[in-house]
Formats: sequence, C-alpha cells, structure tokens
Amino acid sequence: MRVSYQQLHSELIRVLLKIGFTPERADLCARLFADTDRDGVYTNGLNRFLRFMAMIASGVVDIDAQPKLESGAGALERWDGVRGPGNLNAYASMQRAITLAGENGIGCVALANTNHWMRGGTYGWQAADAGMIGICWTNTLPNLPPWGAREPRLGNNPLVIAVPRSDGHVVLDMSMSQFSYGTLEAYQKRGELLPVFGGFNQDGELTRDPVAIEATGRPLPIGFWKGSGLSLLLDMMAALLSGGSATHEINANSYQETGLSQTFICFNVNAFRDSAARELLTNQIIANMKGAAPSGGGEIRYPGERTLATRKENMELGIPVEPSVWSELQKMWCIDFERSLHIS
Repeated sequence: MRVSYQQLHSELIRVLLKIGFTPERADLCARLFADTDRDGVYTNGLNRFLRFMAMIASGVVDIDAQPKLESGAGALERWDGVRGPGNLNAYASMQRAITLAGENGIGCVALANTNHWMRGGTYGWQAADAGMIGICWTNTLPNLPPWGAREPRLGNNPLVIAVPRSDGHVVLDMSMSQFSYGTLEAYQKRGELLPVFGGFNQDGELTRDPVAIEATGRPLPIGFWKGSGLSLLLDMMAALLSGGSATHEINANSYQETGLSQTFICFNVNAFRDSAARELLTNQIIANMKGAAPSGGGEIRYPGERTLATRKENMELGIPVEPSVWSELQKMWCIDFERSLHIS
C-alpha cells in the first residue's frame, strides 16, 4: 500500500508526541524517518521506527538527551551523544560541522556514546543541501568477519560521502559489507537471491542466498580484503576522534546497537568563490562517466541519482509501506504504548 508523505509524517509525529518528545524534536525526528522512506531506503524508515520505539521503551534511548560538547580544538570538536535518539544526534552533529566549516573552511564533529543513526545518507544530503562537501561514518557492533576469518570482529561501518550539485547532489551511502543486513533481510522477505555474491554459506563458499548468509553471519566485505581494512580504519578513527567505544567494545549480543562512535566532516567549497567553475567540473565528471559504453542494458548512474528518481515517484504516487507495519504504527498512538510493541 502507499500513503502520502504528509500522512506518514503526521502519524510518526503523533506517536513521538504521545511518548514525550517535544513538538520541535518530534517534528524533526519524524521528518528524518519519513524522508528515509520517501527516498526508498525502506529498511531504515518506518520498518526501523518500530525497533526505535522498542529501544525507547527498554530505556536504551533517552528521548530528552541532547549532545553535549566535551572539548574542542579549532575546527575539531568532540561531543557526547548521551544515548539520545541516534538520528537527532547525528543531524545535530552534521549541522555543527556545517557551522564550523562556514567559519573555518572545514569542520569536524566526533560523536561518542550515541545510538544507531538510521539512514546514514541523510546526513550526506544534509551537508550537500547546505552547499558543503560532507563525509561521515559510524562504527557498529561486530557483524563483519575480517578477511580470512570466520567470526565477526569488525563492523559493517557505513560510510557516506556527498558532493553538492545544482542538478542533483552526488551522495554515496555504503556499508563495508557488500550488502547491509537490512538489504539481506529485504531480499529474504521477498524470497529472492542477491544480484551478486553477498557472503559465505556453511561450507565456506560464496553465495547469493541471503538466508545462508544470515545463518553464518559471514557477509562479504566490499572489495574483499580492501573493505575489511577500510572497516578497521573507520572504526579506529571514529573511536579515537570521539573518545568513545570501538567496535570490539560494543555489545555484540544486542540488536539495539548503542554506545556507537561517529564522525562528521564538512568542507566549505564556497570559500574559494569559484562556484561556476566548480559546477562545470562536477557536471563534466558526471557526463564523462555516463558516456562510457554500457556492458549491458542497464543505465549508468551516479551515486544518488536513483534516490532522486525514487523521491520524485514516491512524492507523486505515495510512499510504499507494509500494511502490517502501518497498522502497528496506527495502534501505537491509539492504545497504551508498551502494549502496542510486539518486537522481540
């Protein structure tokens, strides 16, 4: 089924207000979830909102907590997320990095002690909308085996890089595993195989079967050993810059993923006052890429292009939602909050 963006946003606000969010924070938190579904990242939108509510109900997320400045050194600042809502913490951190970049040309905010940030790409789009080049990443609980190992010791540590562009921002949003666990779950629900190898089965063989990959807990790192190394370095940088937890210190037995470390960096490209030349070069790079001879029948797209097309379609036709999940959301503001949660 499809619902309008406004309908989804309003329902989310109602639930958040019911459990004690202030109107301003409820509006922003709801918008971040609704924007995620609007852009087609359904694993981190309404579907993850139910898990987010369970984390609040269990006391993992403090809805009143806001990030606190711990220390700063010029354009670099260290903040404590105080276990507040992960998407609000991340949004505030990127906004602070944008401000610092406006003042210094570059801004970096390292955030410790926070919760799952939901869709990482959100904060790349946020930076690009402000005319900034943005880079951000987070560590996770151990869910990715190092290359050559059988047990998870690394995180799939999502990395986001965004470049502003008037004809459509270029936004890369990727995890360090070939497919995120949310994507594996989506393919599993549809009963489909992955388009390419995504991990290992019980026999240690590469497979496209998401069920087999879930069973072994052995997703494939992007670029094989290269993704494994990148995951390690992203974890190190996030923990060292923020003074927070590294992946091996995050509770591997909890689906709730709390106590994370994240980094948000902005570059103020407007400081060089050559916006026309910058726009021309960005468009030339895109045009050159798209001019490559295709290997098959598919279209060559830049990162973020499909998102823009999905956004346009969902705003016109309505946002796809699972009927059972939509029903669960509606019950949350009609009956007692704790009784409305059916998440194990």
